[in-house]
Amino acid sequence: MGNIGIWQILIVAVIIIILFGTKKLRTLGSDLGSSIKGFKQAMASEEEKKAIEYQEKTDSTMVNSSKESAESNDKRQV
Repeated sequence: MGNIGIWQILIVAVIIIILFGTKKLRTLGSDLGSSIKGFKQAMASEEEKKAIEYQEKTDSTMVNSSKESAESNDKRQV
């Protein structure tokens, strides 16, 4: 009970092919593949956006700290 054998999977596959037909299943498969591909690209672009934001934050922090150190050096020289 609960174990699915190869014959049960084959019977279900044959019933699905009979109900929907091969053309519709092929179209459904390509649509599913393209939607997964689009999702992966969107996730990659989100990660790239986060990486760019992080890089900008660290760059601005470095610029601010270098400005502060330059200002403190100027004050020391005066």
